[in-house]
Amino acid sequence: MNDRLRIAILSPTWFPVPPTGYGGIELVVSLLADGLVDAGHEVTLFASGDSLTKANLSYIFERAPSELIGRSLPEIRHALACYERADEFDVINDHSGIPAAALGGLVQTPVLHTLHGPLDTHETQDAYGSIAKVAPRVGLISISENQRRPMPDLPWAATIPNAIDLSIYPSKPHPGEYLLFIGRFSPDKGAHRAISVAMELGLPLKMAGKNREPKERQYFAELIEPHLGHGGIEYLGEVSHGEKVELLQDARATLFPIEWEEPFGLVMVESMACGTPVIATRHGAVPEVIEHGVSGIIVDSYREMAAALEQADALDPNECRRYVEDRFAPERMVGDYERAYRAALSQ
Repeated sequence: MNDRLRIAILSPTWFPVPPTGYGGIELVVSLLADGLVDAGHEVTLFASGDSLTKANLSYIFERAPSELIGRSLPEIRHALACYERADEFDVINDHSGIPAAALGGLVQTPVLHTLHGPLDTHETQDAYGSIAKVAPRVGLISISENQRRPMPDLPWAATIPNAIDLSIYPSKPHPGEYLLFIGRFSPDKGAHRAISVAMELGLPLKMAGKNREPKERQYFAELIEPHLGHGGIEYLGEVSHGEKVELLQDARATLFPIEWEEPFGLVMVESMACGTPVIATRHGAVPEVIEHGVSGIIVDSYREMAAALEQADALDPNECRRYVEDRFAPERMVGDYERAYRAALSQ
């Protein structure tokens, strides 16, 4: 078999690759596409036209249509632009949504669809169940073992944890003075619980993340905004990558008080890479991402987070960094995807 593969990577079109602010999927896609090019493959990235990549860039939207997020037609047009060229590729790796996964059954080229979201609703489960029936040749890649738990019998091809570019997350071991929350502002991510922990400890809390959509704005107005400006509670908006890294480096601990089946949780890896321990609740993929007592502290409830800070303070920042280097380096992720692509071709 030819070592050099012709690979199409279909990114979500809503944010550029890599993202200028919010966009965990786009960060992973950027790292994967560039890593595959560095490994000698011919890679075409289907993303928005304002993306920057080592791969050949193909797009139908010159700028990421973030204002249209959630609408199906732009997503379908974006996916079809890739599938129309299916014969040009040995394998297609889709990282976008359910519509693109369903359309993957229309082409003869092997399609692998990476799930970046949870299988936590009946609608999502019904959709993937139907895709498995009408497009059985579309293989699925999970980003954690826990992500598969609701539907273990889907046509899973591999589990490939995400990775980060360690060169842009330098470690800066030193004792921080504030707690940190980074994530989109929705109840399942738990910014309001992070506020509760900070207030119990009497420590300042810096928060950053996406607050654009109506439900996010409503949640923010009701449960976050009333606390801002009191006891060092502050919201910094949707920060740039450089600002995010500085926040992570200088924090005492990053709080991850989720109460949902988080399929991965890239913020945890970003924090640990910067030498800052994570205190997280035991939901979703958290036990797969954090090694308790080594790179962070896992608790059963956010109510236990304040008491866990002393344990987090005792963790070695250099060990947090080494843990990420061992588990979440881009070379490991790229190699995992290469093996998944070749397995799909052999079938």
